[in-house]
Amino acid sequence: MKFIGCDYEYSSADIIVFGAPFDGTASNRPGSRFAPDAMRAESYGIETYSPYVDKDLEDLKICDAGDLEFPFGNPKLVVRLIEDKVAKMFADDKLPIMLGGEHLVTLGAAKAAFDKYPGLHIIHFDAHTDLRDHYLGEKLSHATVIRRCWDFLGDDRIYQFGIRSGMKEEFEWAKEHTILQKFNLEGLDEAINKLADKPVYLTIDLDVVDPSEFCGTGTPEAGGVTFTALREAIEKMSRLNIVGADLVELAPHLDASGASTALACKVLRELLLCVG
Repeated sequence: MKFIGCDYEYSSADIIVFGAPFDGTASNRPGSRFAPDAMRAESYGIETYSPYVDKDLEDLKICDAGDLEFPFGNPKLVVRLIEDKVAKMFADDKLPIMLGGEHLVTLGAAKAAFDKYPGLHIIHFDAHTDLRDHYLGEKLSHATVIRRCWDFLGDDRIYQFGIRSGMKEEFEWAKEHTILQKFNLEGLDEAINKLADKPVYLTIDLDVVDPSEFCGTGTPEAGGVTFTALREAIEKMSRLNIVGADLVELAPHLDASGASTALACKVLRELLLCVG
């Protein structure tokens, strides 16, 4: 099964959607590895047309390339497999859109994007800082992923929005090394203006949305943004040169109503229309 409106063959598509079903470092509740397939199935409950932006997925050349296959218990290899896959997509002049999985999967895709576009910046939507240098002694974790991206990007090239949870040390570290907006998406317009001529990788951890609208995630955090605010932010970013993106941390079985998966599908549709 393919995500609705993503029926082109790889060779003729401009945009490649693919799944990275990995949640091997989940520290609270696992299950995000089931998200790509759940989103594909649920996508047939929405339309390819977006009345928000008056665009239709059927007017774009999008391929759903299915899921990568990962070994158990080897996060380093998982990151490398993603990096290799995304590098191949860049070599083929495709725009990759990855469906997680937990947030660690971003590292492989962002590294491939940086290798292709050395001037890369990251825009990061999340409830959590993800800036620990290690988590329980491990350098590779969903709790360290943005810190690992900083390792190759350096200072002031990561813009973080909606952050409302993390260690005090992470927030202090961010003051010197990233541009972090606590609690909401204020400052996005300024960031867009600054990044107008730069390549951007966009990573959306869906737990940026408040649990009242999106409870199907491993580590829900009260006080999040609305779907409407996130959708409007995505629409604004259509002005940017987004060279790759991901959508992570949906754990579909944690919301038996299916509402969280349906929300994720609409976010993906809007994201695809933004970059297309």
